[in-house]
Amino acid sequence: MLKIWFLETRPQFLLLSVILAFLGTSMAWFYQNVLNWGYALLAGFGLVLTHISVNTLNDYFDDQSGIDRHTQRTPFSGGSGVLPAEQLKPRQVFWMGAITLLMATPIGLFFIIVQGWLLLPLLIVAALCVILYTPFILKHHWPEWSPGLGLGLLPVLGTYFALTGAYSMPVLLAAVPSFILVHNLLLLNEFPDVAADRMAGRKTLPITLGKARTAAVYSTLTVIVYLWIVGCVAARIAPVWTLIALLTLPAAVSAMRGSFKSDDMTVFIPAMGANVLVVLGTQFLLGLGYMLAVILS
Repeated sequence: MLKIWFLETRPQFLLLSVILAFLGTSMAWFYQNVLNWGYALLAGFGLVLTHISVNTLNDYFDDQSGIDRHTQRTPFSGGSGVLPAEQLKPRQVFWMGAITLLMATPIGLFFIIVQGWLLLPLLIVAALCVILYTPFILKHHWPEWSPGLGLGLLPVLGTYFALTGAYSMPVLLAAVPSFILVHNLLLLNEFPDVAADRMAGRKTLPITLGKARTAAVYSTLTVIVYLWIVGCVAARIAPVWTLIALLTLPAAVSAMRGSFKSDDMTVFIPAMGANVLVVLGTQFLLGLGYMLAVILS
């Protein structure tokens, strides 16, 4: 039973939250010379709890709409498969999502008390992204902005604030790739779910734009990520060491090529895997670059 509960969290995706916390921590060390591993670990734990809430609530609402019984499941999309297999009851999954979100709340309150109330608006927006994503946001055009914001940019800024008690424009600009990368993570994973999502009245970009144009959007945004990283270094917003994130470019090229062949799953599934590597690897290498800039300075 414990294994089933664990699988329901979709553990293969939770590494994203760990890497986002690592990136925010690295930025805090580079920009403010603040490195508090206790706070970093606590913030990271809060992110993981929130991410579990996102995954489980998404599974619950997908089950209620019947989508998961019509999706073409892949290693990267289509939900956990726990509810369609009737390994857990829907109410159990709902309460798992609700409880993990409630468990993350005291962590947010702790950092508000310790570092300042300016963290509160960020946490409210992030919570709304979690709660409203499946039942509301997905039914409006361009819903991919929500995970890009709530599971990309805001976690980096939130971790940074949890350690430093401040925001800054350089950090905001440096966190933009996280927004785009997580946006693209969801975007490519939506391709196999087009038929099921359309039945549920969702308006993801592959539905509203079509797969070919969405692949062009995905590829353009992927290129922008790398140009943005180079631009931040050129503008001296980020250290030269962050250019090691360009090492994921070959995987990005593979993902971009595969995005235009979504009807051939023998090509598209490896492209989805390459996309995951780009999302996780690029942000990890960015964080490593910030740390190397401090260590080697």
